[in-house]
Amino acid sequence: MKKESVVSFKADDELAKLLQAMPNRSEFIRRALMQAMDSTCPLCQGSGIMTPSQRQHWDAFTNHHHVGVCPSGCGETILFCDHDEKHEYE
Repeated sequence: MKKESVVSFKADDELAKLLQAMPNRSEFIRRALMQAMDSTCPLCQGSGIMTPSQRQHWDAFTNHHHVGVCPSGCGETILFCDHDEKHEYE
């Protein structure tokens, strides 16, 4: 059996009331955290800020890549490789 740890965090009154009303708030919080961690930006790792070194790598990467809107119609912002003759989304 896995050893479990207790983790706590501060929440404002409104969030605390919403969580207290959940039938299984621990499971809800675990799932929400795992989903958020799976969706974290791989470059900044969720900080929202690139380090100067990451910025240099990003600048080099963008010499042959660009950010654009997915042409499949989903409307999401995605990366495109400028060397691809045809994008897989088209």
